[in-house]
Amino acid sequence: MNLPFHDPHAQVEGGPADILVPRPASASATTTAIVMELEHANYLGFIHGGEIMRLVDNGAAVAAHRHCKRRVVTAAMDDMSFLVPVHLGELLTVKAMVNDAHRTSMEVGVRVEVENIQTGEVRHVSTAYLVFVALDEEGHPAQVPPVRADTPEEVRRQRQAQVRREQRLARKRAVEDVARE
Repeated sequence: MNLPFHDPHAQVEGGPADILVPRPASASATTTAIVMELEHANYLGFIHGGEIMRLVDNGAAVAAHRHCKRRVVTAAMDDMSFLVPVHLGELLTVKAMVNDAHRTSMEVGVRVEVENIQTGEVRHVSTAYLVFVALDEEGHPAQVPPVRADTPEEVRRQRQAQVRREQRLARKRAVEDVARE
């Protein structure tokens, strides 16, 4: 089988040549919707929190991959609380978008909602923030493009992401300081 030649340094949009060109936050947006079935539930008919977390991680990974056009790995997930239960037969929707990017990492914001398909009632299940690191062809951290926030909502999300990043770094430093004592 002849596969086309792949030049990782080719001058193509989304490739290494334009890695520093800011990309709009909206270009990373992704939505996944899935009806909750028996395979997602516990014996009481509630959907496992771990199943929802898996769907959040998958949706966020797609958004991060769309932004940087590289393989990505999950580096962190901020605390995630479940505000309402999710039941069998309900439609779970996961919306993800890159909020901000740094040298090799990106924060992805995720909103989870559930809809009772019969009544049309939509409930907010959870919000989560995940950090992803982009990888090069050898599996090492790779540079990612900056995020361009084009709307007031995207600007707000980017500013909040910067605050969360500072909090993550401060928490890491505090834990390291205690470990050295």
